[in-house]
Amino acid sequence: MNQTFPTIEKLKSKKLLDELFTSGKKLNEYPIKLVYKQLNFEDEVIVKTGVSVPKRNFKKAVDRNRIKRLLREGYRLNKYIIHGGLNEKYICMFLYLGKEMPDFDTINSKMVRLLNKLVEKENS
Repeated sequence: MNQTFPTIEKLKSKKLLDELFTSGKKLNEYPIKLVYKQLNFEDEVIVKTGVSVPKRNFKKAVDRNRIKRLLREGYRLNKYIIHGGLNEKYICMFLYLGKEMPDFDTINSKMVRLLNKLVEKENS
């Protein structure tokens, strides 16, 4: 499995983001929340993904950027879970809800649980 996170897999479209947050489903694995929606889009990827960290909890951009890097890395290393388990196209957004700076091991383990929950829920 290719463990890259190319631009084509990143969720950047304002139209797709609006649709995701108005009618998306939610999964929680504290401190990460996943908002997702099954949606057909033009690109040839299975999942388009974005990450977000609220400014309310982390005032410094340096801290927000570090958490976003950790979230993207956790997703990149474990995306084989959803690429092997989902058949339809999805858009996903990972939101960090915690108030303290996480370490990579925490993010990685929670990301694995969250992706497994997504595959189980959508295949049942």
